[in-house]
Amino acid sequence: MSTSSSEALEAQKRAAAEAAAEEVQDGMLVGLGTGSTVAYLLPALAARKLKDIRCVATSDATERIGIELGLAVEPFDALDHLDLAIDGADQIAPDGWVVKGGGGAHTREKVVAAAADRFVVIADETKVVESISAPIPLELLSFGLPATLAALVPTVVRDGAPPSPDGGVIADYGGDLSDVAAVATLLSTTPGVVDHGLFPPELTSAVIVAHGDGRIERRIY
Repeated sequence: MSTSSSEALEAQKRAAAEAAAEEVQDGMLVGLGTGSTVAYLLPALAARKLKDIRCVATSDATERIGIELGLAVEPFDALDHLDLAIDGADQIAPDGWVVKGGGGAHTREKVVAAAADRFVVIADETKVVESISAPIPLELLSFGLPATLAALVPTVVRDGAPPSPDGGVIADYGGDLSDVAAVATLLSTTPGVVDHGLFPPELTSAVIVAHGDGRIERRIY
């Protein structure tokens, strides 16, 4: 990717993140995702200087940066729900399916998304796809790992990937995705799978996509 193309993508990520930051209001309980697009959300949110917002983070990196920026980030054990969660995505399909987990935090990201009244996905235009394709990130238990991998052929442990924030093994499922819902069910019901990176349409409230021509597209679900 050329420098100009890279800069254009970063500008799109920033634009989507800044648009999403405007969704946060005083007093909200907010879930903060993980990744390169969320990296632009954190300073945008801090710059708004909202009153009495409380945040939870899906990764140590997001928590650390958020605190450094002055956001009130606390462990996700004192709250039983969130008003809003904002996170990035690896793939966004027209039917609302979303793939997450490039950074290996998808289990926490799904827990936070499910706990929120509204889950908003932010992305640059390259994350919009015609249909979901492999690989699909997985978090697996280390116990019985060979048996879990054998049950999910073709699945491979991600080379050089650190453990998930909760110590799980990060792997990628490379099978056929022509029926995404069926694959999601397979992954969810296979013993040894902590969680997978397929986020169903009903989990997402809105998608904010920034385009290269300056448009901010909002898809409401």
